[in-house]
Amino acid sequence: MSFHKMFSFLRALQKNNNKDWMDEHRDEYHEVRDWYISWLNELDGKLGKVDPDYHSTTGKRAINRINNNLMFHPEKPVYKDHFGAGMDISDNGKQGDFYIHLGTNGSFIAGGFYKPKKQILDSIRDAIDYNGKELKKILNKSSFKNTFGELIDDGDSLKTSPKGYSTDHEHIDLLRRKTFAVQHDVTQKEVMQEDFQAKCVEIYKEMLPFRKYLNKAVTV
Repeated sequence: MSFHKMFSFLRALQKNNNKDWMDEHRDEYHEVRDWYISWLNELDGKLGKVDPDYHSTTGKRAINRINNNLMFHPEKPVYKDHFGAGMDISDNGKQGDFYIHLGTNGSFIAGGFYKPKKQILDSIRDAIDYNGKELKKILNKSSFKNTFGELIDDGDSLKTSPKGYSTDHEHIDLLRRKTFAVQHDVTQKEVMQEDFQAKCVEIYKEMLPFRKYLNKAVTV
């Protein structure tokens, strides 16, 4: 098994996104899924060695369902065009995850908080108000910027200041944001290289100070 077979399966699924086709290829799906779970189990062990605060996350727990939630999004196809997995999952739920997205329309490694609930967003803003310089130092580190660029921006930042903060706050650019997450895009060719797992570990390490800042903000 390999990522090559995973992408081949996803391309075929994308052309035949219906339950009948999936039922006919259920064994192939489980073969790909089980192999990926084993790969994630290996990655889980390696991440635990580079981060003493890492929450061990088995591949079975990390991997997301391939079915779309049609109850809330009936316009979506029956199945996703990617395999998603969230690592470093804490039991209290107050943890920005480390997410791996491998799909036919793009693959990436991301982490942080994407459009978090109000309570978490308020906590992050409190931390920025208290010590936004630390976060900016992390974001402006050259290796961090080379790996992730800027924070993910879906254009949903506030046009003015959040309630309780002045428009001339020194960190108003951060306080206006509703998402605190970063992303590193990878090609299918990169995913299929033998060193892709090592690449995931290096990206995890580069992202770690950013995630630690956010995780501390929402747990303290």
